[in-house]
Amino acid sequence: MNSLKNKLINCIKILIRGGLIVINDGFIYLPIKKNLVIFESFNGKDINDNPAAIYREWIKTHNKNLAYFSVKPKLYNKLKAEYPEIKLVKRFMPKWVYLMARANFWVFNSRIPGWWKKNRNTTYIQTWHGTPLKKLGVDIDNVEMPNISTKKYKHEFIKESHRWSYLIAPNQYSKDIFSRAFNFKGQSLDIGYPRNDVLYKNNNLEYIKTLKKDLLGNSNCKVITYAPTWRDDDYTKKGAYNFELPFDLKAFFNAVDSDTILVIRPHYLIKDNINIKGFENRVKILADNDISQIYLISDLLITDYSSVMFDYANLKRPMLFYAYDLEHYRDHLRGFYFNYKTELPGPLAQNEQQFLKWIAIFNNAGTFNGYDIKFNNFYNKYCSWESDQSAFKVTNLMEELSNGK
Repeated sequence: MNSLKNKLINCIKILIRGGLIVINDGFIYLPIKKNLVIFESFNGKDINDNPAAIYREWIKTHNKNLAYFSVKPKLYNKLKAEYPEIKLVKRFMPKWVYLMARANFWVFNSRIPGWWKKNRNTTYIQTWHGTPLKKLGVDIDNVEMPNISTKKYKHEFIKESHRWSYLIAPNQYSKDIFSRAFNFKGQSLDIGYPRNDVLYKNNNLEYIKTLKKDLLGNSNCKVITYAPTWRDDDYTKKGAYNFELPFDLKAFFNAVDSDTILVIRPHYLIKDNINIKGFENRVKILADNDISQIYLISDLLITDYSSVMFDYANLKRPMLFYAYDLEHYRDHLRGFYFNYKTELPGPLAQNEQQFLKWIAIFNNAGTFNGYDIKFNNFYNKYCSWESDQSAFKVTNLMEELSNGK
Protein backbone atom coordinates (compact mmCIF):
# COMPACT_ATOMS: atom_id res chain seq x y z
CA MET A 1 0.00 0.00 0.00
CA ASN A 2 2.80 2.42 0.93
CA SER A 3 4.60 1.57 -2.30
CA LEU A 4 1.52 2.41 -4.38
CA LYS A 5 1.01 5.60 -2.41
CA ASN A 6 4.59 6.70 -3.05
CA LYS A 7 4.20 6.01 -6.77
CA LEU A 8 1.06 8.13 -6.90
CA ILE A 9 2.76 10.94 -5.01
CA ASN A 10 5.63 10.89 -7.48
CA CYS A 11 3.19 10.95 -10.40
CA ILE A 12 1.43 13.94 -8.88
CA LYS A 13 4.75 15.75 -8.52
CA ILE A 14 5.48 15.16 -12.19
CA LEU A 15 1.91 16.13 -13.10
CA ILE A 16 2.25 19.47 -11.34
CA ARG A 17 5.59 20.24 -12.94
CA GLY A 18 4.72 18.77 -16.33
CA GLY A 19 7.78 16.84 -17.37
CA LEU A 20 10.03 18.01 -14.55
CA ILE A 21 11.48 16.01 -11.71
CA VAL A 22 11.65 18.23 -8.62
CA ILE A 23 14.92 18.11 -6.68
CA ASN A 24 15.00 20.46 -3.68
CA ASP A 25 14.73 23.98 -5.08
CA GLY A 26 15.71 23.04 -8.64
CA PHE A 27 14.57 20.57 -11.27
CA ILE A 28 15.81 18.19 -13.94
CA TYR A 29 14.02 17.70 -17.25
CA LEU A 30 13.13 14.15 -18.18
CA PRO A 31 14.87 13.06 -21.39
CA ILE A 32 12.85 13.20 -24.59
CA LYS A 33 12.13 9.88 -26.30
CA LYS A 34 12.75 10.27 -30.03
CA ASN A 35 9.61 10.00 -32.20
CA LEU A 36 7.28 9.64 -29.21
CA VAL A 37 4.21 11.65 -30.28
CA ILE A 38 1.08 12.52 -28.31
CA PHE A 39 -1.91 13.51 -30.42
CA GLU A 40 -5.12 15.03 -29.10
CA SER A 41 -8.36 16.35 -30.64
CA PHE A 42 -10.77 18.66 -28.86
CA ASN A 43 -9.41 17.95 -25.38
CA GLY A 44 -9.59 14.19 -25.80
CA LYS A 45 -13.18 13.93 -26.99
CA ASP A 46 -12.50 12.00 -30.22
CA ILE A 47 -9.98 10.76 -32.80
CA ASN A 48 -10.50 13.25 -35.59
CA ASP A 49 -9.66 16.56 -37.22
CA ASN A 50 -6.12 17.70 -38.07
CA PRO A 51 -4.33 15.58 -35.43
CA ALA A 52 -5.95 12.40 -36.80
CA ALA A 53 -4.91 13.27 -40.36
CA ILE A 54 -1.33 13.89 -39.23
CA TYR A 55 -1.35 10.70 -37.15
CA ARG A 56 -2.36 8.57 -40.14
CA GLU A 57 0.38 10.10 -42.26
CA TRP A 58 2.99 9.76 -39.48
CA ILE A 59 2.50 6.05 -38.87
CA LYS A 60 3.03 5.27 -42.55
CA THR A 61 6.76 5.62 -41.94
CA HIS A 62 7.15 5.61 -38.16
CA ASN A 63 6.62 3.21 -35.27
CA LYS A 64 2.90 3.31 -34.39
CA ASN A 65 3.74 2.01 -30.91
CA LEU A 66 5.26 5.41 -30.15
CA ALA A 67 2.20 7.33 -31.38
CA TYR A 68 -0.60 7.83 -28.82
CA PHE A 69 -3.94 9.60 -28.84
CA SER A 70 -4.80 11.31 -25.56
CA VAL A 71 -8.48 10.76 -24.70
CA LYS A 72 -10.83 11.47 -21.83
CA PRO A 73 -10.92 8.52 -19.40
CA LYS A 74 -14.71 8.28 -19.58
CA LEU A 75 -14.49 7.91 -23.38
CA TYR A 76 -11.57 5.48 -23.42
CA ASN A 77 -13.57 2.24 -23.83
CA LYS A 78 -15.86 3.75 -26.46
CA LEU A 79 -12.99 5.12 -28.54
CA LYS A 80 -10.94 1.96 -28.08
CA ALA A 81 -13.79 -0.05 -29.58
CA GLU A 82 -14.09 2.38 -32.50
CA TYR A 83 -10.34 2.66 -33.15
CA PRO A 84 -8.77 -0.63 -32.02
CA GLU A 85 -5.72 -0.02 -34.20
CA ILE A 86 -4.77 3.22 -32.39
CA LYS A 87 -2.88 3.33 -29.11
CA LEU A 88 -4.90 5.41 -26.66
CA VAL A 89 -3.86 6.86 -23.33
CA LYS A 90 -6.19 8.18 -20.65
CA ARG A 91 -5.82 11.90 -20.18
CA PHE A 92 -4.28 12.99 -16.83
CA MET A 93 -3.68 9.42 -15.70
CA PRO A 94 -0.17 8.22 -14.59
CA LYS A 95 0.80 6.76 -17.98
CA TRP A 96 -0.31 9.97 -19.71
CA VAL A 97 1.81 11.97 -17.28
CA TYR A 98 4.89 9.95 -18.15
CA LEU A 99 4.31 9.99 -21.91
CA MET A 100 3.53 13.70 -22.03
CA ALA A 101 6.65 14.49 -20.06
CA ARG A 102 8.88 12.55 -22.45
CA ALA A 103 7.14 13.23 -25.76
CA ASN A 104 9.18 14.38 -28.72
CA PHE A 105 6.04 16.07 -30.11
CA TRP A 106 2.62 17.21 -28.99
CA VAL A 107 0.14 17.54 -31.87
CA PHE A 108 -3.07 19.14 -30.57
CA ASN A 109 -5.95 21.07 -32.14
CA SER A 110 -7.13 22.80 -28.99
CA ARG A 111 -5.66 24.26 -25.85
CA ILE A 112 -4.30 22.25 -22.94
CA PRO A 113 -4.73 23.37 -19.29
CA GLY A 114 -2.16 25.94 -18.25
CA TRP A 115 -1.22 24.12 -15.07
CA TRP A 116 0.38 21.36 -17.16
CA LYS A 117 3.94 22.50 -17.87
CA LYS A 118 5.68 21.57 -21.11
CA ASN A 119 9.07 19.92 -21.20
CA ARG A 120 11.32 22.51 -22.84
CA ASN A 121 12.56 19.86 -25.29
CA THR A 122 9.08 18.88 -26.48
CA THR A 123 7.96 20.43 -29.79
CA TYR A 124 4.36 21.61 -29.52
CA ILE A 125 2.56 21.65 -32.90
CA GLN A 126 -0.80 23.41 -32.63
CA THR A 127 -3.01 22.57 -35.61
CA TRP A 128 -6.06 24.61 -34.50
CA HIS A 129 -9.42 23.59 -35.94
CA GLY A 130 -10.82 26.11 -38.37
CA THR A 131 -10.57 29.30 -40.37
CA PRO A 132 -11.94 32.09 -38.15
CA LEU A 133 -15.08 33.93 -39.13
CA LYS A 134 -16.04 34.93 -35.61
CA LYS A 135 -13.56 36.61 -33.30
CA LEU A 136 -11.04 34.59 -31.33
CA GLY A 137 -8.77 34.94 -28.32
CA VAL A 138 -7.85 38.48 -27.37
CA ASP A 139 -10.01 39.88 -30.18
CA ILE A 140 -13.22 38.91 -28.34
CA ASP A 141 -14.60 42.05 -26.70
CA ASN A 142 -16.78 40.30 -24.18
CA VAL A 143 -16.47 36.60 -23.31
CA GLU A 144 -19.91 35.13 -22.56
CA MET A 145 -18.79 31.70 -21.38
CA PRO A 146 -19.77 30.50 -17.90
CA ASN A 147 -17.39 30.77 -14.93
CA ILE A 148 -14.67 32.82 -16.61
CA SER A 149 -14.09 36.54 -16.98
CA THR A 150 -13.01 38.17 -20.23
CA LYS A 151 -9.69 39.23 -18.67
CA LYS A 152 -8.87 35.75 -17.37
CA TYR A 153 -9.89 34.11 -20.65
CA LYS A 154 -7.56 36.33 -22.66
CA HIS A 155 -4.69 35.89 -20.20
CA GLU A 156 -4.96 32.11 -20.33
CA PHE A 157 -5.20 32.13 -24.12
CA ILE A 158 -2.00 34.15 -24.51
CA LYS A 159 -0.16 32.06 -21.94
CA GLU A 160 -1.08 28.91 -23.84
CA SER A 161 -0.19 30.24 -27.30
CA HIS A 162 3.29 31.18 -26.14
CA ARG A 163 3.97 27.48 -25.63
CA TRP A 164 3.22 26.61 -29.26
CA SER A 165 6.32 25.94 -31.33
CA TYR A 166 4.36 25.81 -34.59
CA LEU A 167 0.84 26.78 -35.63
CA ILE A 168 -0.79 25.55 -38.84
CA ALA A 169 -2.47 28.22 -40.98
CA PRO A 170 -4.97 27.26 -43.72
CA ASN A 171 -4.67 30.60 -45.53
CA GLN A 172 -3.08 34.06 -45.30
CA TYR A 173 -6.26 35.49 -43.80
CA SER A 174 -6.09 33.03 -40.89
CA LYS A 175 -2.36 33.49 -40.43
CA ASP A 176 -2.80 37.23 -39.93
CA ILE A 177 -5.64 36.76 -37.44
CA PHE A 178 -3.91 33.98 -35.49
CA SER A 179 -0.81 36.10 -35.07
CA ARG A 180 -2.81 38.89 -33.45
CA ALA A 181 -5.71 37.10 -31.73
CA PHE A 182 -3.49 34.42 -30.18
CA ASN A 183 -0.52 36.75 -29.65
CA PHE A 184 1.38 33.94 -31.33
CA LYS A 185 5.19 34.21 -31.29
CA GLY A 186 6.17 30.88 -32.85
CA GLN A 187 6.49 29.75 -36.47
CA SER A 188 3.49 29.58 -38.78
CA LEU A 189 3.13 26.56 -41.08
CA ASP A 190 1.52 27.99 -44.22
CA ILE A 191 0.33 24.66 -45.61
CA GLY A 192 -3.46 24.35 -45.38
CA TYR A 193 -5.30 21.97 -43.06
CA PRO A 194 -4.28 18.29 -43.02
CA ARG A 195 -7.89 17.26 -42.38
CA ASN A 196 -8.81 18.63 -45.82
CA ASP A 197 -6.36 16.48 -47.77
CA VAL A 198 -9.08 13.88 -48.27
CA LEU A 199 -11.33 16.44 -49.96
CA TYR A 200 -8.83 16.48 -52.81
CA LYS A 201 -7.90 12.79 -52.71
CA ASN A 202 -11.39 11.28 -52.42
CA ASN A 203 -13.70 13.63 -54.30
CA ASN A 204 -14.89 11.08 -56.85
CA LEU A 205 -18.29 9.52 -57.55
CA GLU A 206 -17.39 5.92 -56.70
CA TYR A 207 -15.96 6.80 -53.30
CA ILE A 208 -18.87 9.12 -52.49
CA LYS A 209 -21.50 6.51 -53.35
CA THR A 210 -19.75 4.03 -51.05
CA LEU A 211 -19.68 6.60 -48.26
CA LYS A 212 -23.38 7.35 -48.65
CA LYS A 213 -24.14 3.66 -48.42
CA ASP A 214 -22.00 3.25 -45.30
CA LEU A 215 -23.24 6.34 -43.48
CA LEU A 216 -26.86 6.56 -44.62
CA GLY A 217 -27.73 3.15 -46.05
CA ASN A 218 -28.51 4.65 -49.48
CA SER A 219 -25.87 5.26 -52.13
CA ASN A 220 -28.16 7.24 -54.46
CA CYS A 221 -29.86 9.72 -52.13
CA LYS A 222 -29.54 13.49 -52.26
CA VAL A 223 -27.88 14.82 -49.11
CA ILE A 224 -28.40 18.22 -47.53
CA THR A 225 -26.28 18.86 -44.45
CA TYR A 226 -27.07 21.39 -41.73
CA ALA A 227 -23.98 22.27 -39.67
CA PRO A 228 -24.65 25.19 -37.33
CA THR A 229 -22.26 26.67 -34.82
CA TRP A 230 -23.00 26.93 -31.11
CA ARG A 231 -24.08 30.02 -29.24
CA ASP A 232 -21.71 30.89 -26.39
CA ASP A 233 -24.42 32.54 -24.30
CA ASP A 234 -27.17 29.92 -24.66
CA TYR A 235 -26.36 27.59 -21.79
CA THR A 236 -27.92 26.15 -18.66
CA LYS A 237 -24.62 25.60 -16.85
CA LYS A 238 -20.95 25.23 -17.67
CA GLY A 239 -20.58 22.75 -20.55
CA ALA A 240 -24.35 22.38 -21.05
CA TYR A 241 -25.68 24.33 -24.04
CA ASN A 242 -29.20 24.63 -25.45
CA PHE A 243 -30.27 24.03 -29.04
CA GLU A 244 -33.56 24.24 -30.90
CA LEU A 245 -33.78 23.41 -34.60
CA PRO A 246 -34.57 26.78 -36.27
CA PHE A 247 -36.85 25.37 -38.97
CA ASP A 248 -39.81 23.03 -39.14
CA LEU A 249 -38.84 19.56 -40.38
CA LYS A 250 -42.22 18.94 -42.01
CA ALA A 251 -41.95 22.17 -43.99
CA PHE A 252 -38.37 21.34 -44.95
CA PHE A 253 -39.28 17.94 -46.38
CA ASN A 254 -42.25 19.41 -48.22
CA ALA A 255 -39.73 21.57 -50.12
CA VAL A 256 -37.45 18.72 -51.24
CA ASP A 257 -37.74 15.45 -53.18
CA SER A 258 -38.56 12.19 -51.48
CA ASP A 259 -35.01 10.88 -51.92
CA THR A 260 -33.48 13.74 -49.89
CA ILE A 261 -31.89 12.98 -46.54
CA LEU A 262 -31.12 15.74 -44.06
CA VAL A 263 -27.86 15.26 -42.17
CA ILE A 264 -27.45 17.34 -39.04
CA ARG A 265 -23.88 17.91 -37.96
CA PRO A 266 -24.11 19.72 -34.62
CA HIS A 267 -21.31 21.19 -32.57
CA TYR A 268 -20.28 18.59 -30.00
CA LEU A 269 -21.54 20.84 -27.19
CA ILE A 270 -25.16 20.58 -28.43
CA LYS A 271 -25.30 17.16 -30.06
CA ASP A 272 -27.56 15.63 -27.39
CA ASN A 273 -30.23 18.33 -27.54
CA ILE A 274 -31.77 17.86 -31.01
CA ASN A 275 -35.39 16.77 -31.43
CA ILE A 276 -36.10 14.90 -34.70
CA LYS A 277 -39.13 12.95 -33.47
CA GLY A 278 -41.26 11.72 -36.34
CA PHE A 279 -38.51 12.13 -38.94
CA GLU A 280 -36.00 9.52 -37.79
CA ASN A 281 -35.96 7.85 -41.23
CA ARG A 282 -35.08 11.03 -43.11
CA VAL A 283 -32.89 12.86 -40.62
CA LYS A 284 -29.49 11.57 -39.54
CA ILE A 285 -27.57 13.18 -36.70
CA LEU A 286 -23.91 12.52 -37.47
CA ALA A 287 -22.22 14.24 -34.56
CA ASP A 288 -19.26 11.92 -34.14
CA ASN A 289 -18.39 10.93 -37.70
CA ASP A 290 -15.38 12.32 -39.52
CA ILE A 291 -16.69 15.62 -40.82
CA SER A 292 -14.66 15.28 -44.03
CA GLN A 293 -16.80 12.26 -44.90
CA ILE A 294 -19.92 14.35 -44.30
CA TYR A 295 -18.60 17.06 -46.62
CA LEU A 296 -17.96 14.48 -49.34
CA ILE A 297 -21.50 13.05 -49.25
CA SER A 298 -23.20 16.46 -49.10
CA ASP A 299 -24.78 17.99 -52.18
CA LEU A 300 -25.60 21.16 -50.26
CA LEU A 301 -24.17 22.56 -47.02
CA ILE A 302 -26.31 24.79 -44.80
CA THR A 303 -24.52 26.67 -42.04
CA ASP A 304 -24.54 30.00 -40.25
CA TYR A 305 -21.27 31.23 -38.71
CA SER A 306 -19.33 27.98 -38.56
CA SER A 307 -15.88 27.57 -40.08
CA VAL A 308 -17.23 24.54 -41.97
CA MET A 309 -17.93 26.97 -44.82
CA PHE A 310 -14.20 27.39 -45.45
CA ASP A 311 -13.50 23.66 -45.51
CA TYR A 312 -16.51 22.73 -47.61
CA ALA A 313 -15.57 25.37 -50.19
CA ASN A 314 -12.68 23.11 -51.21
CA LEU A 315 -15.26 20.88 -52.93
CA LYS A 316 -16.68 23.80 -54.94
CA ARG A 317 -20.28 22.83 -54.12
CA PRO A 318 -23.20 25.13 -53.23
CA MET A 319 -23.77 26.54 -49.75
CA LEU A 320 -26.75 28.21 -48.09
CA PHE A 321 -26.35 30.47 -45.06
CA TYR A 322 -29.16 30.48 -42.51
CA ALA A 323 -28.38 33.28 -40.05
CA TYR A 324 -31.63 33.80 -38.17
CA ASP A 325 -29.89 35.66 -35.31
CA LEU A 326 -27.28 37.55 -37.30
CA GLU A 327 -27.51 40.91 -35.55
CA HIS A 328 -27.28 39.39 -32.07
CA TYR A 329 -24.45 37.03 -32.92
CA ARG A 330 -22.43 39.59 -34.89
CA ASP A 331 -23.04 42.70 -32.80
CA HIS A 332 -23.41 41.37 -29.25
CA LEU A 333 -21.85 37.94 -28.96
CA ARG A 334 -18.75 37.25 -31.04
CA GLY A 335 -18.31 39.78 -33.84
CA PHE A 336 -16.92 38.91 -37.27
CA TYR A 337 -13.62 39.43 -39.00
CA PHE A 338 -15.15 40.11 -42.40
CA ASN A 339 -18.30 41.58 -43.88
CA TYR A 340 -20.57 38.59 -43.51
CA LYS A 341 -23.30 39.70 -45.89
CA THR A 342 -21.06 40.73 -48.76
CA GLU A 343 -18.45 37.94 -48.70
CA LEU A 344 -20.69 34.89 -48.40
CA PRO A 345 -20.33 32.58 -51.45
CA GLY A 346 -24.03 31.65 -51.44
CA PRO A 347 -27.48 33.02 -50.59
CA LEU A 348 -28.31 34.31 -47.11
CA ALA A 349 -31.60 33.53 -45.34
CA GLN A 350 -32.48 35.37 -42.14
CA ASN A 351 -35.87 33.84 -41.43
CA GLU A 352 -37.57 30.52 -42.01
CA GLN A 353 -39.62 31.72 -44.98
CA GLN A 354 -36.48 32.81 -46.86
CA PHE A 355 -34.73 29.61 -45.83
CA LEU A 356 -37.46 27.36 -47.25
CA LYS A 357 -37.55 29.41 -50.46
CA TRP A 358 -33.85 28.80 -51.07
CA ILE A 359 -34.20 25.11 -50.21
CA ALA A 360 -36.90 24.77 -52.89
CA ILE A 361 -34.70 26.59 -55.42
CA PHE A 362 -31.81 24.25 -54.77
CA ASN A 363 -34.09 21.22 -54.94
CA ASN A 364 -35.25 22.24 -58.42
CA ALA A 365 -31.97 23.54 -59.87
CA GLY A 366 -29.28 21.68 -57.90
CA THR A 367 -27.41 24.95 -57.42
CA PHE A 368 -27.84 28.70 -56.80
CA ASN A 369 -27.41 30.75 -59.95
CA GLY A 370 -25.61 34.08 -59.87
CA TYR A 371 -23.01 33.27 -57.22
CA ASP A 372 -20.10 32.09 -59.40
CA ILE A 373 -17.98 35.22 -59.02
CA LYS A 374 -18.50 35.47 -55.26
CA PHE A 375 -17.71 31.79 -54.85
CA ASN A 376 -14.50 32.01 -56.88
CA ASN A 377 -13.35 35.00 -54.85
CA PHE A 378 -14.14 33.12 -51.64
CA TYR A 379 -12.28 30.01 -52.82
CA ASN A 380 -9.20 31.96 -53.90
CA LYS A 381 -9.01 33.79 -50.58
CA TYR A 382 -9.60 30.90 -48.20
CA CYS A 383 -8.61 27.70 -50.02
CA SER A 384 -5.51 28.62 -52.02
CA TRP A 385 -3.10 26.93 -49.57
CA GLU A 386 -5.12 23.71 -49.38
CA SER A 387 -3.98 20.55 -51.19
CA ASP A 388 -3.69 16.80 -50.70
CA GLN A 389 -0.22 17.18 -49.14
CA SER A 390 -0.74 19.13 -45.90
CA ALA A 391 -0.38 16.17 -43.53
CA PHE A 392 2.74 15.02 -45.35
CA LYS A 393 4.29 18.47 -44.95
CA VAL A 394 3.76 18.34 -41.18
CA THR A 395 5.21 14.87 -40.78
CA ASN A 396 8.16 15.81 -42.98
CA LEU A 397 8.86 18.72 -40.64
CA MET A 398 8.58 16.42 -37.62
CA GLU A 399 11.04 14.01 -39.21
CA GLU A 400 13.53 16.81 -39.81
CA LEU A 401 13.17 18.09 -36.25
CA SER A 402 13.55 14.64 -34.68
CA ASN A 403 16.75 14.13 -36.68
CA GLY A 404 18.13 17.49 -35.66
CA LYS A 405 18.03 19.06 -39.12
